[in-house]
Amino acid sequence: MTNLLDKPIPKAGILDIAPYVGGKSKIDGVADPIKLSSNENALGVSAHAVEAFVDAQGKLFRYPDGLANPLRAAVADYHGLEADRLVFGNGSDEVFLLLNQIYLEAGDNIVTGEHGFLAYRISALACQAEVKLAPEPEQRIEIENLLELVDDRTRIVYLSNPANPTGTWNTPEEIAELRARLDPRILLVVDEAYAEFVDEPTWASAFEMARASENIIVTRTFSKIHGLAGLRIGFGYCPKAVIEAIERIRLPFNINLPAQFAGIAALSDHFHIEASRQQVLNWHPRFLQEIRALGYFIRKSAGNFVLIHFKDTAEAEAANAYLMSQGLIVRHVANYGLPQCLRVTIGKDDENRAFLDALKRFATRT
Repeated sequence: MTNLLDKPIPKAGILDIAPYVGGKSKIDGVADPIKLSSNENALGVSAHAVEAFVDAQGKLFRYPDGLANPLRAAVADYHGLEADRLVFGNGSDEVFLLLNQIYLEAGDNIVTGEHGFLAYRISALACQAEVKLAPEPEQRIEIENLLELVDDRTRIVYLSNPANPTGTWNTPEEIAELRARLDPRILLVVDEAYAEFVDEPTWASAFEMARASENIIVTRTFSKIHGLAGLRIGFGYCPKAVIEAIERIRLPFNINLPAQFAGIAALSDHFHIEASRQQVLNWHPRFLQEIRALGYFIRKSAGNFVLIHFKDTAEAEAANAYLMSQGLIVRHVANYGLPQCLRVTIGKDDENRAFLDALKRFATRT
């Protein structure tokens, strides 16, 4: 008989981690469902980026620039940042993973909101660190609640701004207060994946705050406004000491060559960027108005999605099942501690109308 212990065993805690599960993309029996589950860009990808991607095919036998220098220069110019303070990852998820690997030891902890993005937690747990989740009254980060959980083993505080899946945000004053009250040895990571879809006077990027700080990192992604989710490009704007540490363990060539080409081209397509932004800004208030008119609750939010609150988990599950039966895929966010909610991406005009019509049929069913 084979001894069950005679095989490689993962280190403690790995098999206790719940794997990340992305939004569904298929419905059995439906050839072409409407996918509003993953906060993808409704208008797709820039034609310039597609052309650049195709142009890369003749160079696929070459390794990409290991430091992504042409892309680095384009990002620095686009955002007005110092090129030597940028680090690139296979999606911003890899930036979080690298930070956790570098700064967390067994027994350390990270602090984030109770509904915070799952990627922060997964790689922290893999480092045998503790994940502390601060309560989010009204599904919004409260600075005091984060600070109450910070202790002498806290190494990183993660803040999504605006947050996924809630869409709520924090003001620059709140982030400045958080930073001022943190031990300067603790990293504050501000995840701005949905920054380009915000049109709120009380929101501002943390880039300027990070410029003058030794412990703030701001992350962005090409997956949302640029529609390059399939190519996986994220970056962090970091203190130089953090960059130096990351570059010691970052895998070489982690941003593939076609992605670098397409990313540069995407930054240059201002028409596509603005059209993508306006698609969301035009439909977001309409979603709020029409969904609220059906009797469902939605908080004031930002991002290319809305979070719909149903009366209980059973109604949310029933709504999700009904929408699936109508060929619509949205995101049930029970794994974010919100089992009574569905998150819906703002799509193309016809997709949005199809969703609103289906939700109305569900709400008025007898």
